[in-house]
Amino acid sequence: MAVVELNEENFEATVFGNPFVIVDYWAPWCGPCKAFAPTFEAVSEEFPDVVFAKVNTEAEQAISAHFQIRSIPTLMVFRDNILLYNEGGALPAGALRDLLTKATELDMAEVRKQIEDSEAQEGS
Repeated sequence: MAVVELNEENFEATVFGNPFVIVDYWAPWCGPCKAFAPTFEAVSEEFPDVVFAKVNTEAEQAISAHFQIRSIPTLMVFRDNILLYNEGGALPAGALRDLLTKATELDMAEVRKQIEDSEAQEGS
């Protein structure tokens, strides 16, 4: 699957219009970002049901500011419009596969229930 370049025009539709999305925040000057790009691309071929997307933090500063990107590369995994993972740092291919496999295996009804329970406790 091709990696999708995200910008202000397509970010919301891509991330919130698909059931499973991983976003790589990167910049052209970032050595670790450049080193991670082939891994991200290769693993995308193994997960056809996941949208692999990239945000160039230099070009898309509003998106980066909204998500408070402080270091790059940063990876975010969204499933059913819920942010499941948000960490800075490149992952080796095996760790990226493991992350996506674990996210695939999550019971999203249970995740939503845990979020609701947590929000209810914070509100009381």
